[in-house]
Amino acid sequence: MSESCKYHLVCGMEVHAELKTNSKMFCGCKNDPFGAEKPNSHTCPVCLGMPGALPVANKKAIEWTIKLGLALNCKINLFSKFDRKNYFYPDLPKAYQISQYDIPFCYEGVIETSHGPIRITRIHLEEDTGKLLHKEIKGEDVSLIDYNRSSVPLIEIVTEPDIKSPEQAEEYGRALRDIIRYLDIGNCDMEQGGMRLEANISLQENGKEGLPNYKTEVKNINSFKFAKQAIEFEMERQEEILEEGNIPKQETRGWDAKKSVTFSQRTKEDAEDYRYFPDPDLPPIRFTTEQIEKIRKDIPKLPHVLVKEWKENYGVEERYSSILFNSPSEAKWLEELFVLSKKEGLKANKLVGAMVNKNVKYNFTDKVESVINEFKKLNKTDDVSDDDLIKIIDNVIKANADTVARYKAGEKQLINFFFGQTMKALGKKVDGGLLRKLLTQQLDK
Repeated sequence: MSESCKYHLVCGMEVHAELKTNSKMFCGCKNDPFGAEKPNSHTCPVCLGMPGALPVANKKAIEWTIKLGLALNCKINLFSKFDRKNYFYPDLPKAYQISQYDIPFCYEGVIETSHGPIRITRIHLEEDTGKLLHKEIKGEDVSLIDYNRSSVPLIEIVTEPDIKSPEQAEEYGRALRDIIRYLDIGNCDMEQGGMRLEANISLQENGKEGLPNYKTEVKNINSFKFAKQAIEFEMERQEEILEEGNIPKQETRGWDAKKSVTFSQRTKEDAEDYRYFPDPDLPPIRFTTEQIEKIRKDIPKLPHVLVKEWKENYGVEERYSSILFNSPSEAKWLEELFVLSKKEGLKANKLVGAMVNKNVKYNFTDKVESVINEFKKLNKTDDVSDDDLIKIIDNVIKANADTVARYKAGEKQLINFFFGQTMKALGKKVDGGLLRKLLTQQLDK
């Protein structure tokens, strides 16, 4: 968009993520669509939509959906149900998708970003579709269907139109993926389609209240970088249309990663087009407050909470701690490491700095004591008295009178030169903080 643009972005996102339960959502077939030995090998009458086959809801998938909702500070509906979303497409064998319409499991949550909070409208659970494969066989273009992915449990996370920039959209997507992985409920492999992004994009004239009278949905984006680029492209495209005095079409568009453009796919559907109604083969689901609290107790502290606590309790900088761990077990190991380092009188921030820079080797299967001992060896210093240090410092100062004059004239960065010369003359390893203190003391006389 032009720098002097009179419009601002109004954007919400819908993110689909497959859950990694052992079995599919409504049948006992193996949930491993990407690792299947051949197409349609993990299927049965239920996930193939055969007449008379009856679905049974996956309890673990429901609990994991609620677990994510609680981690995102959502409210939980104690009464919920599954609905049929009716539409025809070749990868949908029943000609309807079992989803949730008006009573999702989770609603009204939030994810914090550096650009501001993004409200979560709802999190609902549904089944995934099959996968279309477009190939050429004997010189003819054909479309094949692999139903191994059909009925894999799929969560959909829908936001309010709180996203104000392409950068915020990218950050939100990454944060959501990291939380799903941290909870160990989904792999979110975007290359294979385990996580897909959709953005609802509009522009509103600056100063106007409320929502624009149109929106464009860009579907099935498979990377955070592409999500950012797609939003940037749509902002430019829609600005041109608005400046011509027209209103952009309410439509569904795709993203062409090679050309870096969006393209029209179809007119945007409304909820009425899907003819939702409660699935008659699946009974409504009721929860007690005690059941929800039991799930809540199983949620580990999330990374952003731990990073804040470690900074307050141990002085560990976020730039270090935020890249050190990817799971609750790794976080627990680091917590034990920080507790021991504090007990040993070591600076945890210096320790993790050495770990990040690979000066101290570590493995989450190691005992924390071994990492502490390696760090101590790395930082072990020779026993040199202050008086002996000062004698060597004075000799270095006398040998570099011109440099001393420059230092005293204001080139304070030359302290590093004197530090190196003193260490060279000393020939031993001493505490760097003490040496710098004594150097400054002698140079400032």
